[in-house]
Amino acid sequence: MSTVRGHRIEIDQGTDHVRVRVGGQLLADSRRPLLLSETGYPVRYYLPPEDVRTDLLTPSETHTVCPFKGTASYWSLPGGPQDISWAYPEPRPEVAQIKDHLCFFEVELG
Repeated sequence: MSTVRGHRIEIDQGTDHVRVRVGGQLLADSRRPLLLSETGYPVRYYLPPEDVRTDLLTPSETHTVCPFKGTASYWSLPGGPQDISWAYPEPRPEVAQIKDHLCFFEVELG
């Protein structure tokens, strides 16, 4: 757990069955997501790269900086939605567990 200036991040190992589909295409299927709870945001599911069809994704030019997690890199679906996934290749030490795990804006549970 990380708490800075009233901002809290907690990471738990989840067991939910998480899937990501875009246009009917399955991009991710995992039963071992990391659940990241962060002040002011919904719970995000960070998926191990082995559970994501990274071969279908293309690195984006987009990068964002979070003062609590570090610099995020984004991926897009060629010919489809841009910046649909992100990861932290070098996260801050307080959230090192999410290193290289991919997160998507929308996931299916169950």
